[in-house]
Amino acid sequence: MTRIVAIGDNARVRLILSPAALKSVALMPKRERAGLVAKLAAFADGPFAPHGSAKPLRGLKDAVRVRHGDWRAVCRIDRDDGVVIVEAIGHRREIYR
Repeated sequence: MTRIVAIGDNARVRLILSPAALKSVALMPKRERAGLVAKLAAFADGPFAPHGSAKPLRGLKDAVRVRHGDWRAVCRIDRDDGVVIVEAIGHRREIYR
């Protein structure tokens, strides 16, 4: 199993980045990184509330993509543990491959 690194926590849901996502976010341009991390934090505050930048992924249970400009984050919601795990981050032309 891969090691998971937590970057945020609130009273309801924790936001966790996988090592691969953490590496990808470090390589992003600074401005886009800040925007995507802000949207991920807002999504983790209420993952079951409507978000304009988040959509469920078809065919994958509890999988969601969060969009910021040309960048995408693929997240999985673990309802039992109250955790949002960011599994991958990448440019829109590469993330779904």
